[in-house]
Amino acid sequence: MAGGTCDAAPMRRLRLDGAAPDIDWVSPRLEEYEDLVPGPGQVVVEVRAAGVNPSDVKAAMGMMPHATWPRTPGRDFAGTVVAGPRDMVGRAVFGSSGELGIKRDGTHATHLLLSREAVVEKPDALSMDEAGALGVPFVTASEGLRRAGLPGREDVVLVLGANGKVGQAAVQIAAARGARVFGVMRGSAFEGHAAGPVRMIDGTQEDVAKVVRAETGGHGATIAYNTVGSPYFAAANASLGIGGRQILIATLDRAIPFDILAFYRKQLTYVGIDTLALTSVATAAILRELLPGFSSGALRPFPVLPGACYGLDRAVEAYRAVIGGAKDRVVLRP
Repeated sequence: MAGGTCDAAPMRRLRLDGAAPDIDWVSPRLEEYEDLVPGPGQVVVEVRAAGVNPSDVKAAMGMMPHATWPRTPGRDFAGTVVAGPRDMVGRAVFGSSGELGIKRDGTHATHLLLSREAVVEKPDALSMDEAGALGVPFVTASEGLRRAGLPGREDVVLVLGANGKVGQAAVQIAAARGARVFGVMRGSAFEGHAAGPVRMIDGTQEDVAKVVRAETGGHGATIAYNTVGSPYFAAANASLGIGGRQILIATLDRAIPFDILAFYRKQLTYVGIDTLALTSVATAAILRELLPGFSSGALRPFPVLPGACYGLDRAVEAYRAVIGGAKDRVVLRP
């Protein structure tokens, strides 16, 4: 149906009128809304799965000062195109965004209006749930590694917080590109997939820099992907070799000691990544670059367990699970 509207069941979405002081006050209402009508170059996606990310819940709690109100949360999605250009209708697609759910209505709804360039055709290797849950972590990991210089077989990549979802995605991408990968976490077991070996270091029991340097002939890491921030900042710096790059995407403490002399003597580079600044179209371009990896099996989506899937009417439970530190990917099925 080119340029038409959706004539199926009423469209429903979660709605937040403003930021809540804490998770106990986050209570989105479920409302019906008018049919979406695609304009030129736009599509309407019937959402089948929408991942719940920590940033979705943090925005609802007022931790994203640039969020607009009222709005519908949600950054990740997978579904079927039900209206728009004839060549797009019926296609299974997925995507993510830095603006969805923050600056404009997001994916925690039955339907979504987007530019056709903002949706990526879903490969058969991914289920709807898997495609709807991989966006933010894999986009963040990929953008960080791209900005730091995509690693190859000659590189050593240290991922700090390796068992977090962005950490797991960074490990996957680095290993798929042939880099030697070290991971840091509390405990010594890597919980994700990797196309190559991952040397895990227990950050609570071992000197991270000492291990990395000892096992790289004293050279150290080429890239340190720090998904945690301040707790691992010094260890990442000490682990880097000459010309190394540390990627930062989050932190607990905003102000920490910084040795300027060591920074320039080692010719280090710090790379800050904020995927909230990426548009839906820019995010889709990153996901398209990752598609060959998912199709070949070098990259794998996060498992989505039945117990981690919720309807829109149980969204509060889903939000609580995520902000409570759920290890599994949490997905809404609108």
